[in-house]
Amino acid sequence: MSENLITVENISKKFCRRLRRSLWYGVKDLGSELIGRNNSHKDLRKEEYWAVDNVAFELRRGECMGLVGKNGAGKSTLLKMLNGLIKPDKGRIEMRGRVGALIELGTGFNPILTGRENIYVNGSVLGFRKSEIDKKLDEIIAFAEIDKFIDTPVQYYSSGMKVRLGFAVASQMEPDIFLLDEVLAVGDSGFRIKCYNEMFRIMKNSAVIFVSHSMPQIGKVCNKGLLMHQGKTMNISENVGLIINDYYSLFESGKFTEEGNGKAKISNLIFKQKNLLEKQFPLNFKSSEVIKINLDESVFIEMDVHVDVDSDVNAYLILFSFEDIDQKIVAQSTKGPFTEKKGHYNFNFDFSFFNTGKYAVSITVHNYIDGERRETLCGLRSVIKYSILKNKFTGVAPIELP
Repeated sequence: MSENLITVENISKKFCRRLRRSLWYGVKDLGSELIGRNNSHKDLRKEEYWAVDNVAFELRRGECMGLVGKNGAGKSTLLKMLNGLIKPDKGRIEMRGRVGALIELGTGFNPILTGRENIYVNGSVLGFRKSEIDKKLDEIIAFAEIDKFIDTPVQYYSSGMKVRLGFAVASQMEPDIFLLDEVLAVGDSGFRIKCYNEMFRIMKNSAVIFVSHSMPQIGKVCNKGLLMHQGKTMNISENVGLIINDYYSLFESGKFTEEGNGKAKISNLIFKQKNLLEKQFPLNFKSSEVIKINLDESVFIEMDVHVDVDSDVNAYLILFSFEDIDQKIVAQSTKGPFTEKKGHYNFNFDFSFFNTGKYAVSITVHNYIDGERRETLCGLRSVIKYSILKNKFTGVAPIELP
């Protein structure tokens, strides 16, 4: 069995919403510690709240845990406690081995020092001797791809350059524990690919905690997940797909909107299955209702399309876009071209290819000219919202090919 590198036992951290009161509480707590009193308050004092509340987990060498949750869930506070930047008010943390961390953009960098000087400073903080840093220097500079600016003060670096340098230092120093907070949110595609490859390499001998709001990134890298909500553990599992699904459940799907130049209209829109009560959506549909799909039966979308008789539209296409919770299009289907100025259509869709998750259907009607899809005549964005829950979650991709 692999070595356990991180042990977190029911840790909690509270903060105060008011700065002046927070400073006063800090002085009182410091005084209590100096005279040997227990300053862990069971009850919150005025204006205080739990940023992290009773979180516990273990992480072994070779594991990468995706730490996810909405903004303000307590993820960054948890990482700062793990890295020793702040201490918990309750609970216990045990970290075994050398810790590499990239928690906030530019954290640990002295802005007036050059990139080269900051490498030595950060390496020394991690416990490396100058001779060891000398051996790693060329690899760090090469990975960061900032050789032309390595002797420039860090304060003149772009956000992407800072992340490159920070990730290069933290990863090339071969940490036993690697803490990453939204590092892939900044940087180009080439840098993200390098980071993925480096994380896979590091995971063989390290325990990694990766914070991201990108569920595809979490699904790609992590083999364990922890979902936080309002400071508490909402779910922890080795099934990363379930963690991602629970994360998506915290958010609403996109809101219904209309678009187009008005040369066409959609009416009598109906969404139905045999064993599902027929759902009819008028154009002013603004409900947040999410329909649960029965994957054993086909889905039918029925609709009327009316084209302005005085318009120059001779043919049109109907485009169905299927979007995930992030409003990224994961599948499309084009029907047509049609030439009727007033047409009634019934379309059949097989939703069994979709994985567990929340989705929405957007429908647009486009002018069809010279074999190409042109201007949008009318469109309904996120007009139908539906959810799918399979008995077994087999991955994190939205579409499963048979």
